[in-house]
Amino acid sequence: MLPSVRLRLSVLMLLEYFTWGAWYVTMGTYLLTVLKADAIQVGAAYANLSIAAIISPFFVGLIADRFFAAQKVLGVLHIAGAVTLYALSQVQGFSGFWWLILLYTLLYMPTMSLANSISFRQMKDTGREFPAVRVFGTVGWILAGLLIGYINIETTAGTFRIAAASSLLLGVFSFFLPDTPPVRKPVKLADILGLDALVLFKDRAYTIFFITAIAICIPLAFYYSFTNPFLNDAGMTYAASKMTLGQISEFLFMLLMPLLFIRLGVKKMLLLGMLCWVVRYVFFAFGDSGEHIWMLYAGIILHGICYDFFFVTGQIYTDRKAGAAVKSAAQGLITFATYGVGMLIGSYVSGLVAGRYSSTIAGVQHYEWRSIWLVPGGITLVFMILFIFLFKDNSKQ
Repeated sequence: MLPSVRLRLSVLMLLEYFTWGAWYVTMGTYLLTVLKADAIQVGAAYANLSIAAIISPFFVGLIADRFFAAQKVLGVLHIAGAVTLYALSQVQGFSGFWWLILLYTLLYMPTMSLANSISFRQMKDTGREFPAVRVFGTVGWILAGLLIGYINIETTAGTFRIAAASSLLLGVFSFFLPDTPPVRKPVKLADILGLDALVLFKDRAYTIFFITAIAICIPLAFYYSFTNPFLNDAGMTYAASKMTLGQISEFLFMLLMPLLFIRLGVKKMLLLGMLCWVVRYVFFAFGDSGEHIWMLYAGIILHGICYDFFFVTGQIYTDRKAGAAVKSAAQGLITFATYGVGMLIGSYVSGLVAGRYSSTIAGVQHYEWRSIWLVPGGITLVFMILFIFLFKDNSKQ
């Protein structure tokens, strides 16, 4: 791959994830403080991303891959997304906000697959070349968090305006990416949904893992929806910036995964990931901005282990269990189930739980954060125990 192409793809990844990170982390805080939304409404807003994750494979598979050059579709979607994000910064009520964030997530989610597709088509050895390009996505997310926290606009519409500017820039930049013409091959609905991978469910161990992966997304949704509002409520300064420690941790533990995978194996890796989820939520439940602030930092940093050791290990496990003929279908199915179905359920559950442990005093909404965080910790603990006894995979990987 030519250096100029590598540079353009790296900028693509940086702006792709900068745009997402600029608004996603702090949306809950904005809804609660500015639009005076309740916890259930916050969960409903975050659920839109999962709805889009369920729908976007149809768009990419049935339309974008067959009829249009990927970079042009990417450009149009991001320019339309920029307009939508700016409109979001102007809306005054939750109802209008909900419909606009649904529209935006429907525009944004296909761009992730398109960005990957454009990158893969320019590479000869994706296993060696793609990680060096994709890492700039993590850099973009970190930069967004640092910027939002540093200029202290977590509770303002400025986050959406920054995301809109980034989306517009990426939309224009997309038209200068390497040409990626449509494949123009017949696409079956079964390919898009990953239905060919259903053969994996003949394996009892994989079925247990698959069900656990969906279930574990319920507590994951609590982290994405309510961590930033919680940290701000707890009195942590520059919370959005400090939450980027989770992405830094994710990056560092990713480097250690090959060694740990060999030494620990699949089951221990998955269990270690779930155990860290339980510990993280316990830290959040009992931490504060005083002498126990280390618990808040530890809970954020544990995000790297929580994500890598469960989701990345799960993707590797899925790849190894799938035969060559269904590898792509298997990854599509696990993504559809977790980020689509699992996170959709989790977003609504997190909103209901946070709403259950909230009250209005003198016109101000108060949250019983300890009770809220112990719920996802308990959910994870239950599924971890079930996983210990039910998951038995004796096949040699």
